[in-house]
Amino acid sequence: MDVITRLKMIDEGYVKYHCEWLDSPSVTFEQIEELNQWRHKLFQLGLIGQYDNGIGFGNVSIRCLDQEHQFIISGTKTGGIPELNEQHYTRVIDYDWEKNWLICRGSIQASSEALTHAAVYTANPHINAVIHVHHLKLWQTLMDKVPTTAKDIAYGTPEMAQEIIRLCQLGNLKEAKILVMSGHWEGVMAFGCNLTEAGNLLLEYYQQCQLF
Repeated sequence: MDVITRLKMIDEGYVKYHCEWLDSPSVTFEQIEELNQWRHKLFQLGLIGQYDNGIGFGNVSIRCLDQEHQFIISGTKTGGIPELNEQHYTRVIDYDWEKNWLICRGSIQASSEALTHAAVYTANPHINAVIHVHHLKLWQTLMDKVPTTAKDIAYGTPEMAQEIIRLCQLGNLKEAKILVMSGHWEGVMAFGCNLTEAGNLLLEYYQQCQLF
């Protein structure tokens, strides 16, 4: 089996964590308005979307500043939906990435990447926004040129969360604010103190890779 085939097989598109889902509305339009604007822009660029096999990719989140341990994230299986609303987001109210467990409250279950987002927020209290996208050329261009996770670590796992925390502790990820998940086909994450910082950083790298 070649490397590309193996990497593609890592991503099955299923929720991999243990989730306690409280099915009740918890997100308002005002809370996700800016988040949704960025998500729509990334969807139009094909950085968030859905593969031909029906598996969606990409998600966005923001820290809840009134409850720093909590964050709002786009829900599972929303990658292929062009326009999201508050029903497509959920609030993660508690988590333990080491136990691969979280609690979310909302009209939809949290994305499979929720614990990976949680790891970023845990590792750096100054980060308030996380964006996860898929783009083959961007992924290939940035591989090992920015902080990059080990190839044998799959997405949505405690191992991925630990790897991100390890990279943050090294210091270079805190400065770069972008990483490549080499064991997650096409997966790239960017983050910042707010959505504008995270989004503009990602778009800068995206536009640079389009020039080559």
